Amino acid sequence: MDKRAIIAVVLSIAFFYAYYLVFPPAKEVTKQLPGQVVVSSATTAAVKPAVQLPVATAVTLTAHDVLVETDYYRAVFSSEGASLKSLVLKKFQETNTTPGKPVALISENNPAGFMLKTSATGFSLPASAIYSSNAGSIHLKKGERKPLVFRYNSPLGYVVEKSYIFSGDGYGIDLNTQIRNSGTQKLAGSLELVLPYLVGDKEVQSRFEISGPVTLTDNKLKVDTLKDLDKNGKKYEKVTWTGFADKYFLSAVLTRDASIESVNIRNGAANYIDSIVVSPAFSLQEGQSFTITQKLFFGPKDLDILKAQGSNLEQVLDLGWFSSLARPLLYILKYFYQYTHNYGFAIIIITIILKILFFPLTHKSYKSMKEMQKLQPKLLDLKEKYKDDREGLNRSTMEMYKTHKVNPLGGCLPMVVQIPVFFALYKALMSSIELRHAPFILWITDLSAKDPYYVTPVIMGATMFIQQKMTPSTMDPMQAKMMLALPVVFTFMFLNFPSGLVIYWLVNNILTIAQQAYINKQLD
Repeated sequence: MDKRAIIAVVLSIAFFYAYYLVFPPAKEVTKQLPGQVVVSSATTAAVKPAVQLPVATAVTLTAHDVLVETDYYRAVFSSEGASLKSLVLKKFQETNTTPGKPVALISENNPAGFMLKTSATGFSLPASAIYSSNAGSIHLKKGERKPLVFRYNSPLGYVVEKSYIFSGDGYGIDLNTQIRNSGTQKLAGSLELVLPYLVGDKEVQSRFEISGPVTLTDNKLKVDTLKDLDKNGKKYEKVTWTGFADKYFLSAVLTRDASIESVNIRNGAANYIDSIVVSPAFSLQEGQSFTITQKLFFGPKDLDILKAQGSNLEQVLDLGWFSSLARPLLYILKYFYQYTHNYGFAIIIITIILKILFFPLTHKSYKSMKEMQKLQPKLLDLKEKYKDDREGLNRSTMEMYKTHKVNPLGGCLPMVVQIPVFFALYKALMSSIELRHAPFILWITDLSAKDPYYVTPVIMGATMFIQQKMTPSTMDPMQAKMMLALPVVFTFMFLNFPSGLVIYWLVNNILTIAQQAYINKQLD
């Protein structure tokens, strides 16, 4: 190569270097996507970041609500703990007004947290863990069944799925909770369902007159009060169902396939009681799963509805010592309502039927008392004659009873037989949700509430006074005067009783007066 060629090559190289120095190439601009960190490959080898970031960040779940609506209730579930945030019953109102506020069995204004959160013992499962869900809202018509599935992927290597299965035909909800071990370590422990209950609410005090935790354990109904839970709370095993009941409504968890190992009931935050439903213990190797099957009920304490749920849920109805009589009377009450469409008239019909059924016993009782009243002067003569001879008095008195064919207990025994029926009907009417907000006639618009003008209790007291004056008596004058105070006492007692119960006593008194007048006319 000659000198000119070498000079040309050197000059060419020098020219290109000079050109790049004067006119540098434009830098490549890379668009950065949200959630990404872009690092130039030219600097990767030379500079290492202090913290190695992934190409894309993981999706962070936020709590969201899921609306579930049927013809019976409107419920809002939360992905926080896969829990129940609120539940309102569509067919019932807090007050007997139009329009009225619907009954809220579960309120989202709960300082103790939402209902049905799931936690665990033996391993970490936050009660407030955020779940994903398969739906944003669910609406059901009659005959439909739809699931709401919540899913939680734990960083510890397990998955929890809570499946609520709703029916458009009632208040029952199926709950299946499955935990699956997707990690390499053994997973052992038990799941807990947390149920906080409001003990009392001033705004709805009428239905909280009778309220508290209820549990059917070993086929026995246990009702706890705040005093019962003061120290260590209560623990129950062999549980069929557990929940919280007020006078007319029930929230409960029912076992399926022995899915409830125990229930711990204790005082919670503010005016709340916590019930912790504990599952049987499990131990899962990699790939194994465990499923807990339960049923939920949020609805009225209606005998037919409760019985349809199974698990002897109808035992939550406190019908007293004579429940075996009270339940048939409640069915009879509902039967007559189908024809009268008025529970007040249904009560009157039942009262008349009972009076007819017991007429022979009552007739015998009043006849015996009337005959005893006729013998009273002769008995007083015997007491005077044998005042110093007790044995002679007893012998002569029994001979007189035998001669006149009078049984001194004849006036009491027939009445004693009727007492269980009267008490059974009393309990049935006192706690019957059928009477709640049920109108009668005129000013009585709620048979479960007191008479607003106290008309029926006053009339009831007056009829009781008339009945007592017509009843034959063998008491001395002082005792008779004391007995006359009973109508006054009963009147004050009945002032705040449900008007349906007052109507029963009033109609019963009127029928008894008519019966006494008929018997007195026969025996005079």
